[in-house]
Amino acid sequence: MKGKKTDIQNPELWEFPMNYPLSIIGHEGEHESLLNEIKLILGSQFPDFDLASIEVKPSRTGRFHSARVNLYLTAADQVNTLYAALDNAKTVRMVL
Repeated sequence: MKGKKTDIQNPELWEFPMNYPLSIIGHEGEHESLLNEIKLILGSQFPDFDLASIEVKPSRTGRFHSARVNLYLTAADQVNTLYAALDNAKTVRMVL
């Protein structure tokens, strides 16, 4: 594996520009903190992104919350930078 763990694999298979749906799952009990942290990350990396479009939903049991976004990406570096920031976020449990 080349690069960091958050770098995309097989970049030659990715076609840019593209719409990129993403689900970000937070740690238990981190609903408000998760939303705030995601807004900070997306707002800094995607200044034109509409932060009001973030959909936050509880899991079936209500223990976890997920934030769903649809991003417009133009380069692999954006993906790598985004995943690195989400990996470092304290409220993020998993990204799908």
